[in-house]
Amino acid sequence: MHLSAENLAARRGEDLIFANVSFDLSNGEALILTGRNGSGKSTLLRVVAGLLRQEKGRVVFTDSKGESDRAAGEISHYLGHRNAMKSELTVAENLIFWKEFFGDMMGGAGLAIEDAAEAVGLAGITHLPFGYLSAGQQRRFAFAKLLVAYRPVWILDEPTAALDAAADRLFADLISAHQKAGGIVLAATHQPLGLANAREMRMTGFAGVGEGVWG
Repeated sequence: MHLSAENLAARRGEDLIFANVSFDLSNGEALILTGRNGSGKSTLLRVVAGLLRQEKGRVVFTDSKGESDRAAGEISHYLGHRNAMKSELTVAENLIFWKEFFGDMMGGAGLAIEDAAEAVGLAGITHLPFGYLSAGQQRRFAFAKLLVAYRPVWILDEPTAALDAAADRLFADLISAHQKAGGIVLAATHQPLGLANAREMRMTGFAGVGEGVWG
């Protein structure tokens, strides 16, 4: 299984954000994006997830059978700055929706709702409305969304921002478990996650953009 990017370039409005970005990730590997705010980390993640159109280049996912006919966004979980959960629904209702919406891909199986809640340290409260929870609890359950349906690639944008040290460690352990099961991780973070088998790519934004990308 491989996830690769080849000479990606992207812009926001009229501004070119980055160019000539390439990487290749295999089973169990992680790529951590670092760099200042505005350097293109979130934009790159959204391009790989299929949420933004690249200006140039391509993203290719190759499965264990050597087939590459599926877009990377179809085989990925994306966790952005927002939790993508409805406040008026209970935690269980939110997670059931995502479990049924995504379903499992071949190669793995998602956790049951209560098992996912236990995995993020919040068992026994899935009957509560999501909007009733604290910001930290909401973020933990947003992460549980990744656990209820299997996807081989996790794309994470500042997954532990504004969380305490215990939650940081919990998320890092869950990400590491995904890697050990053969999953691929692409993450942007200002805080070290302490992951094994991880490489770093420093995004430089406009300072790293060369000419000729429009050719």
